Order: sequence, then C-alpha cells, then structure tokens
Amino acid sequence: MARIKHPASRKKSVSGRPSSASPGPKTPPGGSSNITERGSPQTPRTQSQKKKRRYRPGTVALREIRHFQKTWKLLIPAAPFIRVVKQITFQFSHDVSRWTAEALVALQEAAEDFLVHLFEDGMLCAIHAKRVTLMKKDFELARRLGGKGRPW
Repeated sequence: MARIKHPASRKKSVSGRPSSASPGPKTPPGGSSNITERGSPQTPRTQSQKKKRRYRPGTVALREIRHFQKTWKLLIPAAPFIRVVKQITFQFSHDVSRWTAEALVALQEAAEDFLVHLFEDGMLCAIHAKRVTLMKKDFELARRLGGKGRPW
C-alpha cells in the first residue's frame, strides 16, 4: 500500500508558504539573481562577512577613561620619553649626558601628572563654555588660570 503525505506536512520555505506553492522570482539562465522578491538588489553575504558591532559615539571613550583611571601604570612609552629627555638635555648642556633610571622615572611621572591635570582643567573650561570638544583655547585658558607654563 502506497503512503500518501498529508498536504499540511509539506516543508515550508522562509516566507512561511510551502515551497512548491510559489517558486519565487525566476533566475536568469546561467546564473543566480541578486534581486529579492521586492525588487531591491541584495549583496551576497557569506558566513565570514558578519556585520561588526558599533558602539554609539562616546561610549568607548568613557570606557577607556574608566580603565585608565583605575590603572597605575605610566601611559607614555618609556623609550621615546627617554630619547626626548636626552635630546633636550644635550641642547642645554653638553656636559650632562647620563641619567639614572630613578630620575627618568620620576621625571616621567611628573610629566604625566602635569599633562593629566592640564587635560582635566582644559576639560572643565570646555564644559564651562557648554562644549564637549576640547579645543586649543581651553588649554590656553587652563594654563593661564593655573599659572602653568610660560608667564602671560
């Protein structure tokens, strides 16, 4: 006796209709169509081409700020900082050419502390001006009010 399948047990397509009910748009001979049922072009996407997750503007910056506020490590790379210190030392005095490691670390910590406080004061000036973007004039005002750097 032959077995007859029930019409409701047919395999359904993605659109929810049985696959034999509507064959869909016809493809051109010799190739596949990149046009969907609505008529808009569709780019073929493979498994490896997954859309990358993008965060809203400012989210990653705030996460980085929290991360760097928790850390105690120095942020300026040591080798370039040492090179700059030795270059500036050579410009002012040819006699002094050697630095101890402790002196260089202390100088780097002081430089980073100065820069962090300058950025904080500059950001306060930008917020006072009802801006989020830090500009050159914010640094200049922060230096002028804080008495840091060259005299005005």
